[in-house]
Amino acid sequence: MTLATNPQSIAPTNRQFQSATSGSSLADVLERVLDKGVVIAGDITVSVGATELLNIRIRLLISSVDKAKEMGINWWENNPFLNAQAQHQSQQLLQANQQLQSRIESLEQELRSLKAAQF
Repeated sequence: MTLATNPQSIAPTNRQFQSATSGSSLADVLERVLDKGVVIAGDITVSVGATELLNIRIRLLISSVDKAKEMGINWWENNPFLNAQAQHQSQQLLQANQQLQSRIESLEQELRSLKAAQF
């Protein structure tokens, strides 16, 4: 009994298996993550017996600035440590607050003197 074989079917093939990361550089992956955004959420609880001692909720969002603004997240625009304009506005608010406090103190002092003059 003779088996006929095809020499092409016996020879190994040089096919490459493609994985999800093949052909993707770090820059490509980073671009996709920043374009779409990634949310990482987790809870950490430390307990002794049935008594919960510590509960930490972690919510992390990684995205581009444009994507964050699109989602309505823009806290850095009003943070005085990250924005010079917000820092100037913060200083103006502090000055206005100090002026209002001094006016309140003078009005309270005037009110006390009026009450003392009545008696």
